[in-house]
This record gives sequence, C-alpha cells and structure tokens, in this order.
Amino acid sequence: MEDFQEIYNQYFTDVYKYVLSLCREPQLAEEITQETFFKALKNLDSFRGQCRLYVWLCQIAKNTYFSHQEKVSKDVDTEPDGSSSVEDALLRKETAFEIHQILHHL
Repeated sequence: MEDFQEIYNQYFTDVYKYVLSLCREPQLAEEITQETFFKALKNLDSFRGQCRLYVWLCQIAKNTYFSHQEKVSKDVDTEPDGSSSVEDALLRKETAFEIHQILHHL
C-alpha cells in the first residue's frame, strides 16, 4: 500500500492535468482522477509493465472519462420513465443545424 501512495503522489497531478485537458472542468477532472486511482489500486496486479505506469493510468483515466460522458449522455437523452423523447432529439438536431447554418454564413 505504501508503494501505491508513492504512485499516487508521483502521478496524481499529471493524470489530473490530462483529464482536465479532456473535460475542461476542474471539479469533474478531480472526480475522474480520484476514480482513476481507485480503479488502478483495485487492478494494480493487472499492470504488466508493457508500457509506462503513467500511460496505463492515463488509459484508465480516459476510459473512465468516456464512460462518465456516455452515462451523462444517456441520462440527458432519456425521459424519467426511461423512454427517449424523439421530439426532443429532433429539436436538438434542428437547432444544431440552424446554428451550423448561421455560423456558416458568418
């Protein structure tokens, strides 16, 4: 466990900066980074040393971030009863297309 504390101390800031570059939200980056190190601790025995430890941690961080984004996306696209609102999806697409057209004309 002491070794993991050293890993945490050595790599936390770098992994945090990497996650922050993905999400641009300091609080979310902090949460994802904490979850990354939790997952790394649980799976430390699966690290085979085929890459640098920092690369392995960043891979965990990236996967954790994308999983988080996927969950958030599903929560946004789903009605409280679990169904997806087709009307809302179409409105979002139409609005996005209108914005695209306006920006294109600028």
